[in-house]
Amino acid sequence: MIITRTPLRISIGGGGTDLPSYYRKFGGFVISAAINKYVYITINHSFHPGYLLKYSEIELATAIPEIRHRLIREALTCNPLPGNLEIVSIADVPAGTGLGSSGSFLVGLVHALHAYRRHPVAAEVLAREAFDIEMNRLGEPVGKQDHYIAAYGGFLCQEYRPDDGVSVSPLKISEDAARELRESLMMFFVGYTRSASDLLGDQKKKSEAGDGGMIEALHFTKQLGYEIGKILEAGDVLRFGELMHEHWMRKRARSAGMSNSKVDTFYDLARGEGGAIGGKLVGAGGSGFLLLQTRDRNRLRKAMTGAGLMEMDFSFDFDGSVVQMRNR
Repeated sequence: MIITRTPLRISIGGGGTDLPSYYRKFGGFVISAAINKYVYITINHSFHPGYLLKYSEIELATAIPEIRHRLIREALTCNPLPGNLEIVSIADVPAGTGLGSSGSFLVGLVHALHAYRRHPVAAEVLAREAFDIEMNRLGEPVGKQDHYIAAYGGFLCQEYRPDDGVSVSPLKISEDAARELRESLMMFFVGYTRSASDLLGDQKKKSEAGDGGMIEALHFTKQLGYEIGKILEAGDVLRFGELMHEHWMRKRARSAGMSNSKVDTFYDLARGEGGAIGGKLVGAGGSGFLLLQTRDRNRLRKAMTGAGLMEMDFSFDFDGSVVQMRNR
């Protein structure tokens, strides 16, 4: 049996500039942070013929092309294993919550497929293979940050070049600043997102068409990502909430459907009664989790839970995708 554990993520700055429609013209920059919420993939020899797959559904396929789950089918097409195989996925947080679950799922699955064949694989290879499956083979309008942060973990600075090359480096944040950041951040669930593909597809079309408003917004987002990196490395942690607020205001204006009246009401509550410094909606699906920074956790928690929202406590992950169990 092989078990991989792969982290979900929050975007710290620059999100959206990791889409090829933008970075192939202008270059992109994103800072992401892996969190201690995970996708687990197990692969085991099965006594069933074919491929027994267990996720939110159960499938039994006799051959790889018959598999309905698109990500599993394409991952096995790229990394074929013979039948009599059971693949199971479980997650700490369900899909559709804006935390990069499809990227984490793919990275964990590709990692498990390599591990099942006893092939050591570097984080860079995991990220590239997973992105290739989701964007090139399946045609999803996705960015690269989800795959890279899932593979590497930690606080990751990612430079996306017009030639499709990627340079990654850890954010140079001190232990004290990382601890202060963690203690100042809170997340509250505001509802399941619709597929992020709609919003990312809209961004892709506008970027490729040279839409001035979209390009300007993404330029701003990239520069804000650089500024966020500087203030966090300098230890000016509480300034992050103010910059998140700027980012969220621009992000809402960037694509129709990025927010809605319900999310806006909760955000205004957090900034008003809750005393939050600032925040944003994590992900691109118009719902999911509100990430907020505060000086007073109890005050913010009282306001948000009093409005019926569920808090999700979290910390940071510094391991990336790992093989937790290998028994073959």
